[in-house]
Amino acid sequence: MEQTLQTFVTQGVFAFMITFVRIGAAATIMPGIGDSFVPQNIRLYFAVALSLVLMPLVMPFLPSPIPSTVMLLVLICSEFIIGIFIGTVARILMSAMDTAGMIISMQSGLGNAQVFNPSMATQGSLVGALLSVTGVVLIFVTNMHHLLIYGLIGSYEVFPVGQIPDSGDMATMISKAIAGSFMVGIQIAAPFIMLSMLLYIGMGVLSRLMPQVQVFMLSLPLQITLSLLTLMLSFSAAVLFWLTKFEEGMMFFFGGG
Repeated sequence: MEQTLQTFVTQGVFAFMITFVRIGAAATIMPGIGDSFVPQNIRLYFAVALSLVLMPLVMPFLPSPIPSTVMLLVLICSEFIIGIFIGTVARILMSAMDTAGMIISMQSGLGNAQVFNPSMATQGSLVGALLSVTGVVLIFVTNMHHLLIYGLIGSYEVFPVGQIPDSGDMATMISKAIAGSFMVGIQIAAPFIMLSMLLYIGMGVLSRLMPQVQVFMLSLPLQITLSLLTLMLSFSAAVLFWLTKFEEGMMFFFGGG
């Protein structure tokens, strides 16, 4: 009985430690949970609680005999790298909103107006901060944070415990995530790019037809007004489009490719 209890405690501590390394590393930098405005102790408490809850689901993926000290250190390091990788991918997918907001601000004549973006923990554009905060809100409103948690569990099939991840494949996926995130940002900002292009063409024609008109004095208020109207009309479609792309990106950790 005592031997059984000792084995159970040992296996439980080992399972919690390995689970906490991957899930804790990912949870502390994920969108919403790992944002800069969330206190560090809250992130730690959440990571510990999440690891305790998910530990029974993760135990079948863990190696049955506890490895030796050297292999245990290697296992912890590889799990930490995988956790950081998962959180980084989610953060990159989130950055599409900030990219779209920066492009929209530049095309709207509001590029010089900078505010603190709490989601990206840095200075950003007005529209970028609005889109980023809205994206975080939508993640929780639509229960998309459950997908992040499911993705952590599914990652044990994509990245089995005990196998050192291929750095080349991880770098390739990071580069694809960055390219895809930038593409989503461009697609969200496409109406504003077309609007500013048409406005610049019209102002160029007007300056040739009527040189005495102060084109720049007329174009900037008109550009800002039209951009705000466009943002009002396309805001819901833009955030829903990003939410769909975010879900598709996170589906990789379910083995969907």
